[in-house]
This record gives sequence, C-alpha cells and structure tokens, in this order.
Amino acid sequence: MTGAVRKADIVHCHTWYTHLAGCLIKRILNIPLVITTHSLEPQRPWKEEQLGPAYKVSTWVEKTAFENADGVIAVSHFMKRAVHDIYKVSYKKIRVIPNAIDVDQYKPTFDPKFLISYKIDPDRPYILFVGRITKQKGLIHFINSLRYLSKGIQVVLCTGAPDTEKIGKDIEKKIKEARTKIKNEIIWINRTMSRDHIIILYSHASVFVCPSIYEPFGFINLEAMSCGTPVVASATGGIPEVVCHGKTGLLVPLEYSDTNNFEPRDPRKFSKELAEAVNSLVLSPEKMRTMGLKARAWAVKHFHWNITAQKTLRFYEEMTERRQSGK
Repeated sequence: MTGAVRKADIVHCHTWYTHLAGCLIKRILNIPLVITTHSLEPQRPWKEEQLGPAYKVSTWVEKTAFENADGVIAVSHFMKRAVHDIYKVSYKKIRVIPNAIDVDQYKPTFDPKFLISYKIDPDRPYILFVGRITKQKGLIHFINSLRYLSKGIQVVLCTGAPDTEKIGKDIEKKIKEARTKIKNEIIWINRTMSRDHIIILYSHASVFVCPSIYEPFGFINLEAMSCGTPVVASATGGIPEVVCHGKTGLLVPLEYSDTNNFEPRDPRKFSKELAEAVNSLVLSPEKMRTMGLKARAWAVKHFHWNITAQKTLRFYEEMTERRQSGK
C-alpha cells in the first residue's frame, strides 16, 4: 500500500488492516493521517478467539495509528467517547460523522415470489435478523427470545459465515432446539445473499431485529429503516443515535454484567424484552406501518451520502489548513 502512493494531500484509513500503511504514508509524504473508527479492538475481546495471537498485533497496530492520527472521524458519539477514553485522543481531534446510506438503492422493494422461493409466506408477518454469526451481533439472545414470541409470526434468519467453527456449531444447535420447542416457523438462510435480495427481505419484513451486544453505529438498522421497516434493537453503543425510539422503532435496554466484555447482566430478561417489543409492533399493524414510514423518512433526512460527504470534505479541509498553518 505504501509503495503504491506517490503523492497525496491526506491519507485516510478505516480499519486496523490499513493503519500501518497509513502511519508510514503519513511520515514518508508528510501529510495528515485521518482515521475513521467503526469499532475498537479492546472493546471486542472475543475477537481473540478468531484471530488468536494476531489479536495482540491488531490491537497494537490500532493503538499506534490513533497515537499518530492528526484527525479522527467517529461514526457515533459513543465511538468518540471510546476513542478518547481508551486511546487518550483529544476531543479536539475527533469529529463525529455518521455512516451514510444510498437511499436510492436501499428503498422499499417488493417481490413476493422471491419470498416464496425461500419458503417465506408473504401473506404472514415475519421478523428478520441479518448479520454475521459472531458474539457481537447477539444472535444467541435473539434465538432465546423466540420462546416469548406471539404465535403466527415467522422468523427469518439471514446469516453470514461464523467467526469461529465453534460459534457456528453452537448457533446451529440452538436453532435446532428452538425449532423443536416453539411453534413459530424459523427460516434460516445460512449464506451470504446479494444486496438486491437483502433489500427485498428488509422491505417485506414486519420488523427488523438487531440484538447486538456491541454496536458502535448499527449500520444494519439503517439499511432496514431505509427500506421502510421499523426496528427493534438493543439500546447500546451508537444504535440510539440511529434508531429513534418510539418513532422509527423500539429500543430495548441492555445492562452489562461486565463492561469489558459486553455481556448482558440478565440475558433472560434481555431476550424476553426483545420479544415483547417485537410483539407490541407486529400485533399493532397501524403502528408498525407508521413507524416504517417514519424510519424511511429519517434515513433519507439524516443519513444521506451527500450529508456525510460534505462533512468529511470540510474535515479534510481543516486538516490541510491546520498543517499549512503549522498548528
């Protein structure tokens, strides 16, 4: 990466994968280094299960980059506080610029035949989970919540590859158990789907559920909202900055037993409250429809790419002006 760059005004990195190159380019070209932070390694200790000893390397690279950064873009106020608290970056260097979404692509799109091809009944309500099989996404708590779900609600799980073989097997076992204990139909799509197909799933869903235990922003909620679907999500991290409680969805309180590991203090209570929030929407079609319309409008108004691009450009200009003035 470093050898490919001949000239630039700013080097901008997004994850620890690129941070080392960013630090080198900053020194070689004598230009400002900007980092957009979507998550922090010390807040994801379970990643050590996936990365092994390399987790120590990823944490070191990330720490080094933040110590060398001229400016930091945090995707939420939650991340702004975390960067300051963990890496002691001055608040003056941090700018909150949320992620954005292509609202012309993520929009209500319907195709009942597509649902039928996956054995989803388009005439009955269904709730949707989309995400990787990882501890961070709280899938285990969502599956545990299904026992409290009202009858007649279909459950659609759309998952990507598991972080580890063990967590993949654990989730498979939990889904099999849930299918034997509850009457609600569970449709598990265990593969990565195309964006166009995901948009159809979002659009037809009655409610999108995000049970994450760690979520610096919660982009997945924004995708669902932009497709006109209300959200039930855990009130953690940056999610409350995306989902407007009572207007675009419902937020479920999440208290931690260990803030270093983001484990729910009372997992059973959390799962039950997730289901209760889902039931309250699905059983109130008019409320659900109104929230869906507001969710789409909220996404268009506050998370359009033009807004984020303009804020990022202004931050770039500040970085170059500061460098030129020697401040």
